[in-house]
Amino acid sequence: MTATMRAAVWRGPDVITVQEVPFPEVPEGWALVEVEYTGICGTDLSILHGTHPRARPGLVPGHEIVGVIADAGTTGLTPGVRVVAEPLVSCGDCLACRSGSTHVCRDLRLFGIDAPGSLARYVALPAAALHVVPAGVPARQAALVEPLAVAVHAVALSGLKEGDTVAVLGGGPVGVLTALVAGHAGAGRVVVGEPRAWRRDVVAGLGADVVPDGVDPAAHLAALTAGEGADVTFDAAGHPAVAAALPAVTRVLGRIVVVGVHKQPVPVDLQAVCFKEQTLVGVRVYTRDDVAEAVRLVASGELGLERLPVVEFGLDDVAAAFDAAAAGLDNLKVLVRPDGRGERRVLARGRRPAAVRLP
Repeated sequence: MTATMRAAVWRGPDVITVQEVPFPEVPEGWALVEVEYTGICGTDLSILHGTHPRARPGLVPGHEIVGVIADAGTTGLTPGVRVVAEPLVSCGDCLACRSGSTHVCRDLRLFGIDAPGSLARYVALPAAALHVVPAGVPARQAALVEPLAVAVHAVALSGLKEGDTVAVLGGGPVGVLTALVAGHAGAGRVVVGEPRAWRRDVVAGLGADVVPDGVDPAAHLAALTAGEGADVTFDAAGHPAVAAALPAVTRVLGRIVVVGVHKQPVPVDLQAVCFKEQTLVGVRVYTRDDVAEAVRLVASGELGLERLPVVEFGLDDVAAAFDAAAAGLDNLKVLVRPDGRGERRVLARGRRPAAVRLP
């Protein structure tokens, strides 16, 4: 082991560099993980742009983590086994923690935001944060466990029943995963609203209905349901326009599940929520059981995740990886490898071929 390693370091708004950083210390009860892939999500983009309220310059980002145990220490884990991380850090003292709901800790923190993350060759993590991935599951698919756990948690909170009509507003990574999980959970019809044509094609290729371009989602759902609306609606966009549409898209006594994190307060028609006696549910990350279920779903192949358009970059191209994640023009997920070779390739494609440009 060397005293330093290469990592991506956020220096300030829109500046991320690859440089040598100190090798991680591994406290008692922690393990050293050799990173295979790190996924980039919207939270990482807010860090890059300097809009995340807790991130501080000098941070190594990255919380969607898959890797292998390099040093198990005293954890009892097996060196060489593949793991994914549950990157949440709870206080253990607040009401939520004392009641067992540590994922909504009053002072919740995350690796990759409040502590060094995985855009590096190695990351040190508590043993309690790690889930062993069954043998034979490819690292590229295991890299989807963390966002998949968000979708699993959202569907679990939705009260979805067999045969329900489900609307998912937002066809980004979490929206698509939510649509897949909802279908797997027994939804009779899943309808996705998404403004980008390329993403609509991907969603259609996965078997979901798509709100046609230029059509109001509420009108489309009404036409499909004899004027009633969706039984369950997921806001996977976190956009003010979507928030405004939620009650209209959803039927009387229906459930609205807010999955996408809104960056600021937004108008919602609470009169309509009252008159329809709708249930409005917030979602924050996931529980440990949700992560375990996400691991199981990835290992089983039941969702067909190999169909998702995924692009990978080497660590040396991390700035380009962030650009690709922000653009979202040819991928649903961007993964970064720590080996620094800079290769980029589409692992799977939707209905429309991806345009991946090499420098």
